[in-house]
Amino acid sequence: MRRPIPMAICYDFDGTLAPNNMQEYGFVKKLGMTPQEFWGIANNLAKDQKGDEILTYMKVTIDESRKKNLPMTREDFKAYGRDITFFPGVELYFDRINQYARSKGINLQHFIISSGLKEMLEGTSIAHQFTEIFASSFLYNETGAAVWPAMVLNYTSKTQYMFRINKGCLDVTDTEGVNRHIAKECKPLPFENMIYIGDGITDIPCMSMLNKAGGHTLAVYKEGQKERAFGLNRDGRAHMVAPADYREGKKIDQFIKAVIDKIAAEGNLKYIISKK
Repeated sequence: MRRPIPMAICYDFDGTLAPNNMQEYGFVKKLGMTPQEFWGIANNLAKDQKGDEILTYMKVTIDESRKKNLPMTREDFKAYGRDITFFPGVELYFDRINQYARSKGINLQHFIISSGLKEMLEGTSIAHQFTEIFASSFLYNETGAAVWPAMVLNYTSKTQYMFRINKGCLDVTDTEGVNRHIAKECKPLPFENMIYIGDGITDIPCMSMLNKAGGHTLAVYKEGQKERAFGLNRDGRAHMVAPADYREGKKIDQFIKAVIDKIAAEGNLKYIISKK
């Protein structure tokens, strides 16, 4: 019996599946701050100390929570994730697109690759749709409180997780496996069978790498903010641009189904050629 063709779609999160930064849906409000105040502190710290912006926002998260005596356990972060709302169609999109892929003989997996917080993402209503969520996360002390960054994903380190998916090495603690040489034809999920969907400059390295490897890239935008996404297309980073609307028949749906059709056709051709 013929095996299903493997395929993966990788998503950024903030601005890609959800309109705003995930911290802004509940956490920042609980701090009694505006998003502008929170990000202003974090970005100024990065600039003053010449630090990584992801590390500095994680430090500000800890510092401000301690000042406000606000609990910061893994479960608290998950609770904030439950407040996150999505672009139109997102919550119904996964089951529909999975069914379409199965009808074409494709085993489709979904992955998040985000600089946001894994703990918040695990609390969202769509968390169960992903094979793995790769995102920044905290270390926790004996009382369960967040004390230090455990994992940090920035615009360049995000590409590591594309290689992990390509090699089937999803355990983030496995540094040997992700660096092990594997012949292209033996890798469980070819780059050509991947789509990367993002919305901004932090997605450029993943898009550029996947384009060079024969994959497919899509830049999305929310209403009234299309220039950044079209810039990614003009610069050759994204194959296509679409409004962040995941409902059936919309441009994202059409693009993904077309890529599924392409991968299915190429897989069928390889299968026919390989038969003796």
